[in-house]
Amino acid sequence: MADISTAGRLKGAVASIFIDGEAGTTGLGIRERLAGRSDLDLRSIDPSRRKDPEARREMLAGVDLAILCLPDEAARETVALADELGPDAPRILDASTAHRTASGWTYGFAELVPGHLDAIAASTRVANPGCYSTGAIALLRPLVDAGLVPADHPLSVNAVSGYSGGGRAMIEAFEAGRGPAFELYGLGFAHKHLPEIVAHAGLTSRPILIPSVGDFRQGMLVSIPLHLDRMPGRPRPADLENALRQHYSGGGQVRVVAASAADRLEPEALNGTDVMELRVYGRGDDALLVARLDNLGKGASGAAVQNAAIMLGLREEARREAA
Repeated sequence: MADISTAGRLKGAVASIFIDGEAGTTGLGIRERLAGRSDLDLRSIDPSRRKDPEARREMLAGVDLAILCLPDEAARETVALADELGPDAPRILDASTAHRTASGWTYGFAELVPGHLDAIAASTRVANPGCYSTGAIALLRPLVDAGLVPADHPLSVNAVSGYSGGGRAMIEAFEAGRGPAFELYGLGFAHKHLPEIVAHAGLTSRPILIPSVGDFRQGMLVSIPLHLDRMPGRPRPADLENALRQHYSGGGQVRVVAASAADRLEPEALNGTDVMELRVYGRGDDALLVARLDNLGKGASGAAVQNAAIMLGLREEARREAA
């Protein structure tokens, strides 16, 4: 990665971070990953002043980076507060859906395209990706860029996640034993991750995204079936895998793993890590692209920590994440 200097940018001897919404699942995951670091100063608002706009404004003015783990509207309100600060505004990393396709914001998937890590480093406004989006974009963007998957090709994205990604009500239901073993949802064909998948996978046609949730806390599988004989050039599964390997050869948190027809993939294998694995299965004219990740790791908190390290120029951490 580029040698990113923090000289003249930081407001103190070490980088200061405010996690707005630190009590939520993503915020807790970020704080746990960052706690105890000597090169970071994690700050919190007094709980009694949590909803006080002036307290929030003071906090924003005094830190180098604000990480927003908030509902979309609350995230927009915090960004508006920061914008009022002018040159005293912190850099912002937004983990909500609010700014993932917004003008002036950098999409926080460091491995997206060559040089994108440097774009994150130079940005003052970064949008952390969604969990399903991370898997789908990781699989599709290299293949679209390589001309193997047409941008307007009809695609279906199937995904299963642990219940921790479904919000407080879903988490409480499953942890109380009231959740089903498995269920499909998002059957209105308008899942909130669709716009960012289209935008950042380089698509011109909207895919069908069918998410599901299982009775396990965390972990995720995202799969995309392809009829290779319906695609221009009729690529082979090996062509798809080679394109993915070439794209991710520069390091990062994405690994391309050799696939076997004997595999039995379960979604929890990467829990507790910030790594994502990609596989290509194929036979004849049929192929299946699969991404496996921890929806709370590379799909949320882990990606946020990676982006925070890049934005703040924390060289040791950023080098580790890019290795």
